[in-house]
Amino acid sequence: MKWATITDRRWPWAIIDEAYQMRSDMLLWTAGLFDQALFVGDPGQLDPFSTVETDRFQGLPHNPMNSAVAVLLGNNPELPVHTLPVSWRLPPSAVPLINDAFYPFTPFHAGSREADRTLTFSIRGMRTPTDEVIEHAARTGWALFELPARITGQHDIEAFQAVLGIAERLLARQAITTCEENPEGHVLQPGDIAIGTAHRSQAHHIRTLLARHYPQLHGITVDTANRLQGCEFRVTIVLHPLSGRGDASTFHLEAGRLCVLTSRHRHACIIVARAGIAELLDAHPSNDPAHPGAASKVADGWEANHTVLAHLTEHTVHAWAQPGRRRG
Repeated sequence: MKWATITDRRWPWAIIDEAYQMRSDMLLWTAGLFDQALFVGDPGQLDPFSTVETDRFQGLPHNPMNSAVAVLLGNNPELPVHTLPVSWRLPPSAVPLINDAFYPFTPFHAGSREADRTLTFSIRGMRTPTDEVIEHAARTGWALFELPARITGQHDIEAFQAVLGIAERLLARQAITTCEENPEGHVLQPGDIAIGTAHRSQAHHIRTLLARHYPQLHGITVDTANRLQGCEFRVTIVLHPLSGRGDASTFHLEAGRLCVLTSRHRHACIIVARAGIAELLDAHPSNDPAHPGAASKVADGWEANHTVLAHLTEHTVHAWAQPGRRRG
């Protein structure tokens, strides 16, 4: 952090944004630069992360991977905590699920009205599963494009192609969005769409496929949850972290990761996943080691994933289905 290198100045106030993603050791480095601070952040999203091995700190009170906010409140429990119960990004269709799955104790509502956000198409569809899934997402704000159950590991080419195929149809059908900022309508552009993944290698493979075979999609953002955190787009397409997996690690179960991926949109979120995630969650508990003194987030992730899947049951389109044969 650049502020840690400053030694000849001090400020009366500091505003620390994304405070829940700030490591506690970074707070230690910078705390001497200001007298008072306002910490701003989202407790439901990803925890701080590091590219180096940190297992030796797990469970210790001075674990540098604890968030700055957690350490601050742990040592100063009397500090006031204020909540902002409005989301200006998420549409009304998204708030109930995101609230129930990731913020059960801090309810919030959408700042926009249901009639403010619309997603329509200028060109009729061809009654394919891909067209059906984008039409369903346009109507309801959510859709799950379900591929046949299969263990594929991280690099599922069929899923990558499905993600890009959905993006291709959104643009080919000249989707138009309206919102409180653009009530006259806005033709969806590549820069309005994001594709979210759990792993950098997945994002890299999708970008490579896009560059080679989908030149018309140039400008779409393809990145991991960590990199998409704090961003917003009109439409997001998400490769589910547990899709095609044979196990459920803490990394893939982390509620914050799924929260980020499913809460970047202003109009609609389309999730691509292989069938069998619910069965995976029930049959394969986390295989990560437990550390004395460290709180496990597996239960929260397990419950959040089940909540999301239960909601998406009524929004599922099978990739192999006949037109109009939607589950639910």
